[in-house]
Amino acid sequence: MKAKILNGLMVVVSLLGYMEWGGNNHAFLFQAEAEMFSRLFHSPESIVHPFIILPLFGQIALLFTVFQHRPKKWLTITGISGLAIILWFVLLAGILNGNILMVLSTLPFTILAFYSIAHLKQTHRMAG
Repeated sequence: MKAKILNGLMVVVSLLGYMEWGGNNHAFLFQAEAEMFSRLFHSPESIVHPFIILPLFGQIALLFTVFQHRPKKWLTITGISGLAIILWFVLLAGILNGNILMVLSTLPFTILAFYSIAHLKQTHRMAG
């Protein structure tokens, strides 16, 4: 049950990632994802990019584990990895640009990801 809660929380906090880029542009990941889905039917080729597809698959994988009876370890790690691609890139950009908002927006996901992996290792050790 704890793994399901952690995975669900990771999906939620991943949506709170904050990005800023040139020309006074900024968005939370949930806003960028809504924009992406709105473009899906008009120009699907515009969303075919690894920084879009891999995190989306990560979200889907983690959401899938929430509804499993016993979440699969490999699926949880795959989901975390997919989401980490975009969030840790935002973290790196925030560090390099000195943008504290970008850095702080990635911390909840990062903390939950490491805690979740530690929890997976602990439960795997206990079960094995």
